[in-house]
Order: sequence, then structure tokens, then C-alpha cells
Amino acid sequence: MKRIHVLVLCTHNSARSVLAEAMLGHWARKLGRDVQAHSAGSAPSGRINPFALEALANAGIATAGFRSKRWDEFSGAGAPPLSIVITVCDSAAAESCPVFFGGTGGPPVKVHWGYPDPSNAEGGDAGKRRAFELTRQAIGYRMLQLLSAPIETMDRATLHAALTAIGQS
Repeated sequence: MKRIHVLVLCTHNSARSVLAEAMLGHWARKLGRDVQAHSAGSAPSGRINPFALEALANAGIATAGFRSKRWDEFSGAGAPPLSIVITVCDSAAAESCPVFFGGTGGPPVKVHWGYPDPSNAEGGDAGKRRAFELTRQAIGYRMLQLLSAPIETMDRATLHAALTAIGQS
């Protein structure tokens, strides 16, 4: 079995994509799956939203090593062979992505799983904390669904259909 590399994209790579990277990595380790999560953005902010870090820490997920990075890191020489690319914000879904290289099975399967931006939540800091926690939970649930599928053995069409169904759940 080969390692599955999953890239999660969001424009600023500071909140939703980082939550997704952390949740997928967390669940993959817990379940003993050889899945490597990555995240990036088209216009990275250069920092991780403190509410995202807080939501992860409150869930017992280590946050060391996360950084806001540009998606170009995953399209050049030396980039991991991506199997799946997931966009998690509407602006990133509409942007023209660079070419991402997959493994021997061809280019990665691309899907969109949209989430409202928790950074825009009303209600001050308490409202933002609640929005980030709810987003973390929703993303975590989808990542568990992804890991419950036999993604290592699925052909491209079956994988795309499974990922699309998860995004609609």
C-alpha cells in the first residue's frame, strides 16, 4: 500500500484548511492509516488564526509545526504525489489552481467541501470560538468519513464519487 497524500486548500491557509489538515492527520494516526494531510492557500496570510489553534488544542490535538503556506509548494519538483485535493472555502474553489501532480495513477482527484468562514462569526470572541469549534467538528466528521473508505484501492471515478458524497453529507 502506498501513502495517500491529501492537500486541503483555502485562500489564506489560516483557518479551515489548517483545521482540516490537523483533523485528517489526527484521525489517520488514531486509525493507523497511511494518510498524510497537508494544507495550503493561494494567498496565505502568513499566520494561523489563533481561534483555529485554540479549537485544536481544546480537542487535544497538537498544533506545533502548522504554518500558513502557499499552494505552489505542492506543485513543483519534490512535492508529495497528491492523491486528493479538497477546497474548503468558496473563494479557493473558484480560483484557478496550479497543476498538482499525483502518483502513478495520474493527477489528484479534486473536490470541494465548503464551510462558512468561522473568522466572520458574530458575537465577539465567544462567537468566534463557538464557530471555530463547530467548524472543527464538522471537518473532523468528514475526515472520519474519508478515512472509513478504502481510498487506497479505489479507482479515480469511485474515489471522486465517494468524496463528492461525503461533501454532500
